[in-house]
Amino acid sequence: QVCCGFGVHRGPAPCSSSMVLRSNLPRSRILQLLPALLPAATWRPLPAIAVGGVSSGDQGQIAGDKAFQPGLAGKDYGKSEMSYDDFTKRPSGMAFKEAKPGNGKSPVAGDRVVLDWSGYTIGYFGRPFETKKLVELDGKDKAYLRFELGKGAVLPALEEAVAGMSEGGVWQVVVPYRPGLSYPDDDKDHERVGPVPSTFSGQRALNFVLYNKDLIDKTLLFNVKVIRVDRPGENGWKKG
Repeated sequence: QVCCGFGVHRGPAPCSSSMVLRSNLPRSRILQLLPALLPAATWRPLPAIAVGGVSSGDQGQIAGDKAFQPGLAGKDYGKSEMSYDDFTKRPSGMAFKEAKPGNGKSPVAGDRVVLDWSGYTIGYFGRPFETKKLVELDGKDKAYLRFELGKGAVLPALEEAVAGMSEGGVWQVVVPYRPGLSYPDDDKDHERVGPVPSTFSGQRALNFVLYNKDLIDKTLLFNVKVIRVDRPGENGWKKG
């Protein structure tokens, strides 16, 4: 048997994105491999982007602020948040990488954004909680996410990311577990703040990480593509 070429498994079968996500590779390596295994029309190589003063020439993960862990509140120790090579980190803590620039309208508050998305618990074994494959296995058709920008209907980190995108754009967004950035603790069904996983298995995978009392890394990765931006009055959209 020969190696798949990515160091994920040994055997004649080609490597896949699901194999990478189930592997025990470091998170920085997973982020490097995913674009190579996803459709070329969606992802493409990018120039290096410095994160927090560290260039992408430095290998692996870069320690940042202490990760938010309620069990260690008030302590001066704990696991550091992890940022990633060639991702740009915003002051809020959200980090992003532009995989494909957009060429259409950019949304502003009050616009309806139509979004395609997938999500992974990148801080905990890279388990998917929303992918097209998961939805298909559940016998459903994956629907686009629709929300009004600025109304707080999705994670603050995603609102911040989408506000910087335009139609046709694709970003990878890393969301550390912080109050006011990720999913809130008091909305376990994600009815108030989305996006909501389309399947029971996806919601279970997400909630296992978000509401686990153990000191696990609750960092999430979202792949998002802006399909369309509707101004008030366009495509039947009424603000508010």
